[in-house]
Amino acid sequence: MTNTNVTYLVGACCGVLGLAAFVTLVVAPAIGAYRRAWQRVAVVFLSGYVLASMVGVGVVLGLLIVVEWPRVF
Repeated sequence: MTNTNVTYLVGACCGVLGLAAFVTLVVAPAIGAYRRAWQRVAVVFLSGYVLASMVGVGVVLGLLIVVEWPRVF
């Protein structure tokens, strides 16, 4: 297994574990808080929106670090 493959494997495992943690700690309690089906659908949609925004902020900050790192040092 090459170093690149190991990096991809670790990244994929971190992504799966992060998504599982988000579903367990955020989505499941939110779904349990509502009784009607449309409310549960709405809470899943809004939780997905929050997840997408957090991923977007992480990508932007990561790109900023990668692009600006040579200027810092």
